Amino acid sequence: MANAHRGEIEAVLDGKTFRLCLTLGALAELEAAFGDEDMLALAQRFGGGRLSARDCVRLIGAGLRGAGYEIGDDAVRSMRADDGAAGYVDTVARLLQATFGEGTEGRRASAEEPAPGPFSGTT
Repeated sequence: MANAHRGEIEAVLDGKTFRLCLTLGALAELEAAFGDEDMLALAQRFGGGRLSARDCVRLIGAGLRGAGYEIGDDAVRSMRADDGAAGYVDTVARLLQATFGEGTEGRRASAEEPAPGPFSGTT
């Protein structure tokens, strides 16, 4: 069972329940994959609420590996989610919420500009 206090979620992929977690190592993997300098850049990247299929593959893959599964992105590409594309987006939104939390929206990148939350506009 996923532990929300540790940033874990559960998702059903290919009819099996998996635990996902964006650990520090998984976040470092995502920084490298997206060419971002730091975790704030990652939060800002996803704050716009726009996700490509490639983004979903990378995020779900990193979350699975962060939870201890040895599943590469190629395997993630072929996985099926309940509700199709909406199921993938829901999984990613919940994973980002568990990782960055709602408090991210209130932090400031600078004295004048608020940093966007990791998934503004999603529930």
